[in-house]
Amino acid sequence: MDTPSRSSSNGDAEASLTEVSRPQAGAASGQSPHGMSTRARLLFYLAAWLIVLLPFLFWWNSWFGRRLSDQEVTQYLTDDKHPRHIQHALVQIGERITRHGWAVRWYPELVRLSTHPVEEVRNTDAWVMGQDPSGAGFHEALLKMLQDSSPMVRGNAALSLVRFRDASGRAQIVALLQPVRIVAPFGGHIIDADRPGTAVHQGGIIAKLSDGHEQATDLRSPISGRIHSPSAAAGASVAAGEEIAVVDPGDEQVWEALRALYIIGRAEDLPAIRPYERESHNIPDRIREQALLADQAIRSRASPQP
Repeated sequence: MDTPSRSSSNGDAEASLTEVSRPQAGAASGQSPHGMSTRARLLFYLAAWLIVLLPFLFWWNSWFGRRLSDQEVTQYLTDDKHPRHIQHALVQIGERITRHGWAVRWYPELVRLSTHPVEEVRNTDAWVMGQDPSGAGFHEALLKMLQDSSPMVRGNAALSLVRFRDASGRAQIVALLQPVRIVAPFGGHIIDADRPGTAVHQGGIIAKLSDGHEQATDLRSPISGRIHSPSAAAGASVAAGEEIAVVDPGDEQVWEALRALYIIGRAEDLPAIRPYERESHNIPDRIREQALLADQAIRSRASPQP
């Protein structure tokens, strides 16, 4: 008579053990009460950490303001596989020259880099050499850079030569005030084009041109500025040499050119300066004031002295 009673008790005990053992099995497998295992949570946190870390590392390695040691500057100057490293070192040398007046140990490298194949490196190098008019070989290197294939390199070399009291680059400086015409290198049709008023950096894409057979070619701006007026909209057909767009020079470029012409400008440069003297929401006050000062200085030099 006692057997059924004992059997029922054993069944209840077994059910209780099963219920107790279930959470223990989950804990043993590393699974959280919410259903995510410890491994999955670690992978999730690692992915989130990398999402934050990778952009920071990219910014840190590409930011020219990051301080370099003298040894790093020397290494970066010869790192031809990474042109941005060379630019970083050049910017650091420029800051050393302007703040401390010492960077002579790297001057031969600056002269060598004046013929570097990468345009951005030559452009930065031209600016740095202008920080010290006493640098050995700088004057000669800058004069050669007036014949560079890049208008920005020619312009920076001309601006730097003004510090050497050399007006050889005056024509290049006047050109910095002029809008740039973007023309079609071959006949075809426009696939895409930016709108008027769009700001563009040097090397930025203005439009895409296709000849109907090969992959579309990117038409890029040689200067930083703003698209003044596109001459061909998306979908239009253009002939070789036809104007695609006009890009007005950026404010900093105009500002530096006007400052230089204040010193070396001539009367024949006034037509290029006077468009910046008018009051317009597109012309900042400091640009207009500098244009007026350059105009006045040029006319003063041109007028007969008593």
